[in-house]
Amino acid sequence: MPKPKPLSVQLYSLRETASKDFIGVLRQVADIGYPCVEFAGMHGHCPRQIRRVIDDLGMSASSAHLPLFDPAKRSQVEDEACALGLKHIVGGFGAKDFESVDAVKAAAEKVNEVISYFGPKGYTVSLHNHEWEYSGPGKGDLLLELCPRACPQLDVYWVKVGGACPVDVIKRYGNRTHLLHIKDGPADPKDRSLPMTAVGQGTLNIPEIVRAGEYAQVEYLIVELDKCATDMLHAVRDSYNYMTQRSLATGTR
Repeated sequence: MPKPKPLSVQLYSLRETASKDFIGVLRQVADIGYPCVEFAGMHGHCPRQIRRVIDDLGMSASSAHLPLFDPAKRSQVEDEACALGLKHIVGGFGAKDFESVDAVKAAAEKVNEVISYFGPKGYTVSLHNHEWEYSGPGKGDLLLELCPRACPQLDVYWVKVGGACPVDVIKRYGNRTHLLHIKDGPADPKDRSLPMTAVGQGTLNIPEIVRAGEYAQVEYLIVELDKCATDMLHAVRDSYNYMTQRSLATGTR
């Protein structure tokens, strides 16, 4: 049986507190037991400073969401990725990029150009999805077909909100999926605005999803909560406890 994967947390989940005390948030995440973090901005800090902080806390960076598709920010992306010791860099697209076949093709051109630049430098480029990739037949599949070197960062919650089965999508793209976003909640296709829950307290079959990832190329399971009706730090801690106590992922506690 494959070993459980390391657990990471997307720091976007804790953005409100991080904007005031980013280093404090990193310490709280380390205290919970997360061995890894996924970045989504530095909140005014130097990436090299943040690298020293996570090194001192015994953590590492699983990945980061970066402005990959803005050519003017390419040097910034490269500097941040290098400073944080990243292998996986992540970007994504909005709903308008999936409104037509031509829009998807235009997005694919951007992705392939970015991969041509960052791939030879040793980075894997992953694409984070929302529900619009799966709310109609073939949209997300078309993008990945047109970008054969792109790695989907499958957000299992948004896959379900879009009307697809997360397990089926993981199996379809398992040989090129290194990062899974693990989140939970009502996942109601009729209302994407409903708040999420701590992992294990919603409607997704998390153990089945994780098992599907075990037989794929998944390297990290990344907890993310866009919003939550409860205290966000408590939800991040409850998610950690759910995943590690059931041996669905590994932590440090």
